[in-house]
Amino acid sequence: MDGGKRNSSIGGRSVYGRKGMVCTSQNLAAQAGLDILKKGGNAVDAAVATAICQTVTEPVSNGIGGDAFALVWTEGKLYGLNASGPAPAAIDAAAVRGAGYGKMPEEGWLPVTVPGAPSAWKALSDRFGRLPFADLFEAAVRYAMEGFPVSPVVARAWQKSYADYREKYGQDELFAEWFRVFAPKGRAPGEGEIWNSPLHGATLQELARTGCESFYRGRLAGVIHDYAGRTGGFLRKTDLEAFHPEWVEPVSVSYRGYDVWEIPPNGHGIVALMALNILKRFDLEEADEEERMHLEMEAVKLAFADGKHYIADPACAEVPTKALLDEAYGRSRADLIGREALVPMHGDPSCKGTVYLCAADGEGNMVSYIQSNYCGFGSGIVVPDTGIALHDRGANFSLEEGSANELAPGKRPYHTIIPGFLTRNGRAVGPFGVMGGFMQPQGHVQVLVNMLDRHMNPQAALDEPRWQWIGGKKIEMEGSQPRRLVEAMRNRGHEITIVDEPSGFGRGQIIRRREDGCLEAGTEPRADGCAAAW
Repeated sequence: MDGGKRNSSIGGRSVYGRKGMVCTSQNLAAQAGLDILKKGGNAVDAAVATAICQTVTEPVSNGIGGDAFALVWTEGKLYGLNASGPAPAAIDAAAVRGAGYGKMPEEGWLPVTVPGAPSAWKALSDRFGRLPFADLFEAAVRYAMEGFPVSPVVARAWQKSYADYREKYGQDELFAEWFRVFAPKGRAPGEGEIWNSPLHGATLQELARTGCESFYRGRLAGVIHDYAGRTGGFLRKTDLEAFHPEWVEPVSVSYRGYDVWEIPPNGHGIVALMALNILKRFDLEEADEEERMHLEMEAVKLAFADGKHYIADPACAEVPTKALLDEAYGRSRADLIGREALVPMHGDPSCKGTVYLCAADGEGNMVSYIQSNYCGFGSGIVVPDTGIALHDRGANFSLEEGSANELAPGKRPYHTIIPGFLTRNGRAVGPFGVMGGFMQPQGHVQVLVNMLDRHMNPQAALDEPRWQWIGGKKIEMEGSQPRRLVEAMRNRGHEITIVDEPSGFGRGQIIRRREDGCLEAGTEPRADGCAAAW
């Protein structure tokens, strides 16, 4: 993947730059970040401005009321930020079970946890940014107030959410504000149609002016508190006041001469690392397509079986991260893989809407950043007079009594959004990510195998057809997968379903810095992606 081997790599339509680059799934947001670089900001400023802008230009996937994670490379060191919020103090699993639920719902107040995204913007800006924090809101506020043309993939997702909400909640007053904000004409906006949200713009102006303090310890916190109290919600001002994002040490495994980095639990980035720790026992470069795909599928299944059993909030449960990434444990899991598909079980190491973006500047700073409302627009709850759509990240809690991930007050849920980063010999190679719920670690594995085993450049790695394990022996494959591989996987016992809609297979962005200092990027063909270079 490094610049010294670029001439031998299998290529797609790469984008190159020297002074800076921003890659994300919405072109206006990417341009907003590039404008910040040209204004004198660094990669962190650009990433934050892009993230703020995406709450406006891609509300189907993220918002002010979501969570965020980031990996930042600066001055020869990688830093991790976990800005995922906990469950409110007033809710626990017993109460939800008592209300008749067998699993956490995806909509309404029950899955709403403390949103962390605004805190991530401020924390990143304070620690690493160069420009005044308020400057990073300018493009987002302008698009919210003046409007912007809705891009094609966003429009389709918006229309689907509108149809779902209309069918389920069209007469429910709790969801009425969603319809007022996101369907003001009685429908979702179409492709190319101008949409604006002055309420959203005014809230962003307040966040810019107060350094996001209003959201956690000011007027907006009071508005959220009052609305939850009136409508049966659990989130309180005290929950918001108590929250602060956490700087964490990233975790890694070595793979093909590179170090692959992820945020530690409560996120499931270690699922990708565990899968790579298994796959490095096999020679994927020499394996044929059938064998390579089978090995990838089996490694991902085994890694997920461990992840779903062990991953939880480490402040509330013991998570054996080091043991799960141990070399010997990786070998023991690899030994379980045979020719036939298996039903994965967790081992014992002791014996859906999301936006991903990445940014780089000419000084060597690089950012891998991801934020999400989880399922599309999130919980469906929009706080009146603010434009704030609250996420539904608590849907990932377990209601199983005794589970490491069981819902509890002040506890963070198992989290699906994961930024990734590559280094080699102590030097930054670049950020990467593939958004999309439980597809994310699977996407990380597939694009890394494409780059590091199959020697594809970032764009080609993203262009390749993907597959997704969904449980047991069940695998969904994109319709563009070669027919021979589909049949080969079925012959090995995988239960294959062909899915023609590409949105479920993740949307990725990649930047790599070549040895000559040039920046090279790939952007997701399944989204309205843009790699904006300078």
